[in-house]
Amino acid sequence: MSDPDHQHTVVTYYDTHPINEQQILEKLERDDIALEGLTERDLQAYDQDHYGGIEITEQLANDAGMAADHRVLDVCSGMGGPARYFAYHRGCSVMGLDLTASRVASAQRLTELVGLDHLVDFRQGDAQAMPLDDAQFDIAISQEALLHVPDKRAVIEECARVLKLGGTLAFTDLTQRTDIAHDDMRLLSKALASVNFATADQYREWLRGAGFEMMVDVDRSEDLKQILTERLAMYKSLGDQTRARFGKGREKEWEDGYSFFVESVVRGRLGGCRFVARRV
Repeated sequence: MSDPDHQHTVVTYYDTHPINEQQILEKLERDDIALEGLTERDLQAYDQDHYGGIEITEQLANDAGMAADHRVLDVCSGMGGPARYFAYHRGCSVMGLDLTASRVASAQRLTELVGLDHLVDFRQGDAQAMPLDDAQFDIAISQEALLHVPDKRAVIEECARVLKLGGTLAFTDLTQRTDIAHDDMRLLSKALASVNFATADQYREWLRGAGFEMMVDVDRSEDLKQILTERLAMYKSLGDQTRARFGKGREKEWEDGYSFFVESVVRGRLGGCRFVARRV
Protein backbone atom coordinates (compact mmCIF):
# COMPACT_ATOMS: atom_id res chain seq x y z
CA MET A 1 0.00 0.00 0.00
CA SER A 2 2.90 2.35 0.73
CA ASP A 3 5.53 3.61 -1.72
CA PRO A 4 8.85 1.88 -0.84
CA ASP A 5 10.82 4.99 -1.83
CA HIS A 6 8.78 7.15 0.53
CA GLN A 7 9.08 4.57 3.30
CA HIS A 8 12.85 4.76 2.87
CA THR A 9 12.66 8.57 3.08
CA VAL A 10 10.72 8.45 6.35
CA VAL A 11 13.06 5.86 7.86
CA THR A 12 16.12 7.93 6.88
CA TYR A 13 14.48 11.05 8.32
CA TYR A 14 14.06 9.42 11.72
CA ASP A 15 17.35 7.53 11.62
CA THR A 16 19.04 10.96 11.42
CA HIS A 17 16.66 12.93 13.66
CA PRO A 18 18.25 15.32 16.22
CA ILE A 19 16.11 13.81 18.97
CA ASN A 20 17.27 10.22 19.35
CA GLU A 21 18.14 7.65 21.99
CA GLN A 22 21.79 8.67 22.24
CA GLN A 23 20.88 12.35 22.56
CA ILE A 24 18.43 11.55 25.38
CA LEU A 25 20.98 9.45 27.27
CA GLU A 26 23.67 12.12 26.87
CA LYS A 27 21.30 14.78 28.18
CA LEU A 28 20.43 12.64 31.21
CA GLU A 29 24.14 12.20 31.91
CA ARG A 30 24.84 15.93 31.60
CA ASP A 31 22.02 16.60 34.05
CA ASP A 32 23.52 14.09 36.52
CA ILE A 33 20.53 11.76 36.33
CA ALA A 34 21.65 8.17 36.87
CA LEU A 35 20.31 5.48 34.57
CA GLU A 36 20.19 3.00 37.44
CA GLY A 37 16.81 3.37 39.07
CA LEU A 38 15.57 5.71 36.31
CA THR A 39 11.77 6.11 36.29
CA GLU A 40 9.33 7.33 33.67
CA ARG A 41 8.79 10.44 35.81
CA ASP A 42 12.50 11.21 35.31
CA LEU A 43 12.55 10.32 31.62
CA GLN A 44 9.38 12.15 30.57
CA ALA A 45 11.17 15.51 30.62
CA TYR A 46 13.49 14.22 27.86
CA ASP A 47 11.52 11.91 25.57
CA GLN A 48 8.31 13.77 24.65
CA ASP A 49 9.09 14.83 21.07
CA HIS A 50 5.66 16.21 20.18
CA TYR A 51 4.27 19.68 19.62
CA GLY A 52 3.06 20.72 23.05
CA GLY A 53 5.02 18.15 25.04
CA ILE A 54 3.53 16.44 28.07
CA GLU A 55 0.61 18.86 28.18
CA ILE A 56 -0.84 17.80 24.81
CA THR A 57 -0.15 14.13 25.53
CA GLU A 58 -2.13 14.46 28.76
CA GLN A 59 -4.85 16.39 26.90
CA LEU A 60 -5.33 13.55 24.43
CA ALA A 61 -5.48 11.01 27.26
CA ASN A 62 -8.14 13.11 28.99
CA ASP A 63 -10.08 13.62 25.75
CA ALA A 64 -10.14 9.86 25.20
CA GLY A 65 -11.10 9.08 28.81
CA MET A 66 -8.04 6.82 29.15
CA ALA A 67 -8.13 4.49 32.16
CA ALA A 68 -6.19 1.56 33.59
CA ASP A 69 -8.45 -1.09 32.04
CA HIS A 70 -7.95 0.25 28.50
CA ARG A 71 -5.73 -1.23 25.81
CA VAL A 72 -4.14 1.60 23.88
CA LEU A 73 -2.51 1.76 20.44
CA ASP A 74 0.05 4.51 19.80
CA VAL A 75 0.10 4.96 16.02
CA CYS A 76 3.56 5.96 14.71
CA SER A 77 4.95 5.75 18.23
CA GLY A 78 8.52 6.88 17.60
CA MET A 79 10.75 6.35 20.63
CA GLY A 80 7.74 5.61 22.79
CA GLY A 81 7.53 8.68 25.03
CA PRO A 82 3.73 8.95 25.01
CA ALA A 83 3.27 5.17 25.26
CA ARG A 84 5.39 5.07 28.41
CA TYR A 85 3.63 8.15 29.77
CA PHE A 86 0.20 6.57 29.35
CA ALA A 87 1.28 3.30 30.99
CA TYR A 88 2.97 5.04 33.92
CA HIS A 89 0.32 7.67 34.65
CA ARG A 90 -2.84 5.80 33.60
CA GLY A 91 -1.83 2.22 34.30
CA CYS A 92 -3.05 0.96 30.92
CA SER A 93 -1.35 -1.46 28.55
CA VAL A 94 0.01 0.15 25.38
CA MET A 95 1.26 -1.09 22.02
CA GLY A 96 3.33 1.26 19.90
CA LEU A 97 3.40 0.80 16.12
CA ASP A 98 6.11 2.48 14.07
CA LEU A 99 7.64 2.13 10.61
CA THR A 100 11.26 2.83 11.62
CA ALA A 101 13.16 -0.12 13.06
CA SER A 102 15.68 2.07 14.89
CA ARG A 103 12.86 3.94 16.63
CA VAL A 104 11.17 0.69 17.65
CA ALA A 105 14.45 -0.66 19.08
CA SER A 106 15.17 2.59 20.94
CA ALA A 107 11.62 2.69 22.30
CA GLN A 108 11.94 -0.86 23.61
CA ARG A 109 15.30 -0.17 25.29
CA LEU A 110 14.10 3.04 26.95
CA THR A 111 10.95 1.26 28.12
CA GLU A 112 12.99 -1.55 29.67
CA LEU A 113 15.26 1.04 31.27
CA VAL A 114 12.35 2.52 33.24
CA GLY A 115 10.79 -0.87 34.00
CA LEU A 116 7.60 -0.50 31.96
CA ASP A 117 8.09 -3.35 29.50
CA HIS A 118 5.39 -5.36 31.30
CA LEU A 119 2.84 -2.76 30.17
CA VAL A 120 4.32 -1.37 26.94
CA ASP A 121 5.36 -3.18 23.78
CA PHE A 122 6.38 -2.00 20.32
CA ARG A 123 5.96 -3.44 16.86
CA GLN A 124 7.37 -2.40 13.51
CA GLY A 125 4.73 -1.89 10.85
CA ASP A 126 3.00 0.35 8.33
CA ALA A 127 0.12 2.38 9.79
CA GLN A 128 -1.63 2.18 6.40
CA ALA A 129 -1.82 -1.63 6.71
CA MET A 130 -1.44 -2.45 10.38
CA PRO A 131 -0.18 -5.97 11.22
CA LEU A 132 -2.84 -6.15 13.94
CA ASP A 133 -6.07 -8.05 14.53
CA ASP A 134 -9.50 -6.44 14.37
CA ALA A 135 -11.23 -4.84 17.35
CA GLN A 136 -8.51 -5.26 19.98
CA PHE A 137 -7.96 -1.70 21.24
CA ASP A 138 -10.09 0.69 23.29
CA ILE A 139 -8.14 3.80 22.27
CA ALA A 140 -5.84 4.78 19.40
CA ILE A 141 -3.58 7.81 19.78
CA SER A 142 -1.36 9.58 17.25
CA GLN A 143 0.66 12.79 17.45
CA GLU A 144 2.03 14.71 14.43
CA ALA A 145 2.58 11.47 12.54
CA LEU A 146 0.05 11.27 9.72
CA LEU A 147 1.86 14.08 7.88
CA HIS A 148 4.49 11.44 6.98
CA VAL A 149 1.91 9.00 5.63
CA PRO A 150 0.80 9.25 1.98
CA ASP A 151 -2.64 7.66 2.50
CA LYS A 152 -4.01 9.30 5.63
CA ARG A 153 -7.51 8.01 4.99
CA ALA A 154 -6.15 4.46 5.09
CA VAL A 155 -4.65 5.07 8.53
CA ILE A 156 -7.98 6.33 9.85
CA GLU A 157 -9.76 3.31 8.36
CA GLU A 158 -7.17 1.00 9.91
CA CYS A 159 -7.69 2.67 13.29
CA ALA A 160 -11.43 2.02 12.91
CA ARG A 161 -10.69 -1.62 12.12
CA VAL A 162 -8.45 -2.30 15.13
CA LEU A 163 -10.63 -0.33 17.59
CA LYS A 164 -13.49 -1.98 19.44
CA LEU A 165 -16.99 -0.66 18.82
CA GLY A 166 -17.24 2.49 20.92
CA GLY A 167 -13.46 2.88 20.90
CA THR A 168 -11.83 6.28 20.57
CA LEU A 169 -9.31 7.76 18.14
CA ALA A 170 -7.52 10.87 19.42
CA PHE A 171 -4.84 12.55 17.33
CA THR A 172 -3.02 15.73 16.45
CA ASP A 173 -1.49 16.55 13.08
CA LEU A 174 -0.42 19.35 10.78
CA THR A 175 -3.01 20.68 8.34
CA GLN A 176 -2.83 22.62 5.09
CA ARG A 177 -4.65 25.97 5.41
CA THR A 178 -3.92 27.72 2.10
CA ASP A 179 -2.77 26.85 -1.40
CA ILE A 180 0.97 26.18 -1.40
CA ALA A 181 3.11 26.67 -4.48
CA HIS A 182 4.61 23.53 -5.99
CA ASP A 183 8.22 24.48 -5.19
CA ASP A 184 7.33 25.38 -1.60
CA MET A 185 5.48 22.11 -1.17
CA ARG A 186 8.51 20.28 -2.48
CA LEU A 187 10.69 22.02 0.13
CA LEU A 188 8.21 21.21 2.90
CA SER A 189 8.00 17.59 1.79
CA LYS A 190 11.77 17.28 1.89
CA ALA A 191 12.01 19.03 5.27
CA LEU A 192 9.36 16.83 6.92
CA ALA A 193 9.54 13.55 4.97
CA SER A 194 5.97 14.05 3.83
CA VAL A 195 4.12 13.61 0.55
CA ASN A 196 1.08 15.77 1.27
CA PHE A 197 -0.82 17.56 4.01
CA ALA A 198 -4.51 17.09 4.69
CA THR A 199 -6.91 19.92 5.37
CA ALA A 200 -9.04 19.87 8.52
CA ASP A 201 -12.11 19.34 6.35
CA GLN A 202 -10.54 16.27 4.76
CA TYR A 203 -9.87 14.79 8.18
CA ARG A 204 -13.49 15.39 9.19
CA GLU A 205 -14.70 13.72 6.01
CA TRP A 206 -12.41 10.70 6.44
CA LEU A 207 -13.39 10.26 10.07
CA ARG A 208 -17.10 10.28 9.22
CA GLY A 209 -16.51 7.93 6.29
CA ALA A 210 -14.71 5.43 8.54
CA GLY A 211 -17.62 5.34 10.96
CA PHE A 212 -16.46 7.80 13.59
CA GLU A 213 -18.54 10.33 15.49
CA MET A 214 -16.73 13.57 16.28
CA MET A 215 -16.18 14.40 19.95
CA VAL A 216 -13.45 17.08 19.90
CA ASP A 217 -12.53 19.35 16.98
CA VAL A 218 -9.85 21.95 17.82
CA ASP A 219 -7.77 24.21 15.57
CA ARG A 220 -4.24 24.38 17.04
CA SER A 221 -2.81 26.69 14.36
CA GLU A 222 -2.24 29.76 16.52
CA ASP A 223 -0.72 27.78 19.38
CA LEU A 224 1.66 26.03 16.99
CA LYS A 225 3.23 29.31 15.93
CA GLN A 226 4.83 29.78 19.34
CA ILE A 227 5.37 26.08 20.01
CA LEU A 228 7.28 25.59 16.76
CA THR A 229 9.28 28.81 17.06
CA GLU A 230 10.51 27.52 20.42
CA ARG A 231 11.06 24.05 18.95
CA LEU A 232 13.27 25.50 16.19
CA ALA A 233 15.42 27.23 18.80
CA MET A 234 15.73 23.93 20.68
CA TYR A 235 16.83 22.06 17.56
CA LYS A 236 19.42 24.74 16.83
CA SER A 237 20.78 24.27 20.35
CA LEU A 238 21.36 20.59 19.50
CA GLY A 239 23.45 21.48 16.46
CA ASP A 240 26.75 20.25 17.90
CA GLN A 241 25.26 16.85 18.75
CA THR A 242 23.51 16.55 15.39
CA ARG A 243 26.71 17.44 13.55
CA ALA A 244 28.82 15.03 15.63
CA ARG A 245 26.42 12.12 15.06
CA PHE A 246 25.18 12.68 11.51
CA GLY A 247 27.58 15.18 9.92
CA LYS A 248 27.62 18.88 9.10
CA GLY A 249 25.52 18.38 5.97
CA ARG A 250 22.64 16.83 7.91
CA GLU A 251 22.85 19.57 10.55
CA LYS A 252 22.46 22.29 7.90
CA GLU A 253 19.81 20.36 5.98
CA TRP A 254 17.77 19.92 9.15
CA GLU A 255 18.07 23.53 10.28
CA ASP A 256 17.26 24.98 6.85
CA GLY A 257 14.31 22.65 6.28
CA TYR A 258 12.84 23.08 9.73
CA SER A 259 13.21 26.86 9.52
CA PHE A 260 11.20 26.87 6.31
CA PHE A 261 8.55 24.67 7.90
CA VAL A 262 8.22 26.93 10.93
CA GLU A 263 7.99 29.98 8.66
CA SER A 264 5.14 28.25 6.79
CA VAL A 265 3.24 27.78 10.06
CA VAL A 266 3.88 31.34 11.23
CA ARG A 267 2.66 32.67 7.86
CA GLY A 268 -0.51 30.58 8.11
CA ARG A 269 0.07 28.23 5.19
CA LEU A 270 0.20 25.26 7.54
CA GLY A 271 -1.62 24.84 10.82
CA GLY A 272 -2.65 22.07 13.17
CA CYS A 273 -5.62 20.13 14.46
CA ARG A 274 -6.69 18.05 17.45
CA PHE A 275 -9.44 15.56 16.71
CA VAL A 276 -11.10 13.04 18.99
CA ALA A 277 -13.75 10.72 17.57
CA ARG A 278 -15.65 7.62 18.69
CA ARG A 279 -16.17 4.54 16.56
CA VAL A 280 -19.93 4.01 16.26
